[in-house]
Amino acid sequence: MAETQMVARHIPDRLEGRGARLVKSWETLLVAVALAIFLVNSFASPYFLDPWNLSDATFNFTEKAMIAFAMALVIISGEIDLSVASIIALTSTAMGYAVQLGFDTPALVMVGLATGLLCGAFNGLLVTGLGLPSIVVTIGTMSLFRGLSFVILGDKAFTGYPESFSWFGQGYVWWVFSFELCLFVVLAVIYGVVLHRTSFGRTIYAIGNNQTAALFSGVRVGRVKFVLFLLTGLMAAIASICLTARLGSTRPSIAMGWELEVVTMVVLGGVNILGGSGTIPGVVLAALIMGMVTFGFGLLNVPGIVMSIFIGLLLISVIALPILYRRFRGRRSH
Repeated sequence: MAETQMVARHIPDRLEGRGARLVKSWETLLVAVALAIFLVNSFASPYFLDPWNLSDATFNFTEKAMIAFAMALVIISGEIDLSVASIIALTSTAMGYAVQLGFDTPALVMVGLATGLLCGAFNGLLVTGLGLPSIVVTIGTMSLFRGLSFVILGDKAFTGYPESFSWFGQGYVWWVFSFELCLFVVLAVIYGVVLHRTSFGRTIYAIGNNQTAALFSGVRVGRVKFVLFLLTGLMAAIASICLTARLGSTRPSIAMGWELEVVTMVVLGGVNILGGSGTIPGVVLAALIMGMVTFGFGLLNVPGIVMSIFIGLLLISVIALPILYRRFRGRRSH
C-alpha cells in the first residue's frame, strides 16, 4: 500500500516538471506570439482571413524557411553561412542561362541543384579544408557569387522559362495548398527527424557544444560540417528554383538581403547564435511569425523599408535579450 502511494506521488511530480518545462520553453512563447499576431492581423484587415489571401501569405516565408532549416543545423554546429542569398542569385542565373540554350524543365532543375551544391561544396572546402572562419569565408563568397551573377547578366534579365517550370513557384497541390507550402512541411518533418531523432543530429549538437571534445570522441567534425554546407547550398538551390519559377525571370539582384532574414528566422526560432542548442519546431514557428508580420504589413500598406527596420531590430533583440536576462539573474543571485 505504501509503495502504491509512493508511485502515485512520484508520477504527478514528474508530469508537473514536464509541464513546467513546456510552459517555460521558447517554443511555447513563439506559439503565443504567433496567435497574438494572427488575432491582430485578423482585426486590422478584413482581407486577412480569406483562405486565398492566407495561402498567398505563405510565399512570404516558405522559400526563406527552406534555407533556414539547413542554416539552423549549420549555426547549431557553431558555424554560419551568409552566402545563401547570393547562391540563390547564381543558381537562378545558371538556370536562366540554360533556358537560353533551350534546356527543358527537368534539365533546369538539375542545373539549379548542381549549382547550389557546387557553391555549398566550395564554402565547405574553404571552411573544413583550409580551416578558415565560416563568417569570413561566406562574406567573401557572398560577394563572389553575387558578383558573378552581375557579370553574366549586367543590367539584363533572363526570361522565357517553360510553363511547366512555373509550377514550382505558382502551382497548387490541392485547393489553397501550394506546392511551396507542401514542400515546406515535408522539409520541416525531414529536418526535424534528422536533427532530433538521429545520431547525425546528436553529432551536430555535440560539435556545437564542444568541438574539441567531439573530435577526441571520434567524431569526424570536418566531414559533418562539410555536409552541412552542402545542405545549405542545396536548400538555397531549391529556394532559388521556387523563387525563379514564381517570378518568371532572373535578375542579379534576386533575393537581395535574404541572408539577414534567414539568420533572423533561425535565431528567433531559439537557435543559439553561438551554437550548441536549438530546435526545428522553433524555426518553423519563427517562419510563421515572420510570414504573418510581413503579410500584415503588406495589407496595411506599410513601406518595405519599415519591414527591413523591423527585421534588424528583431535580430538584435533576440540575441541581446537572453544575455541581458542572464546578467539580470546573476545580479539578483548575488
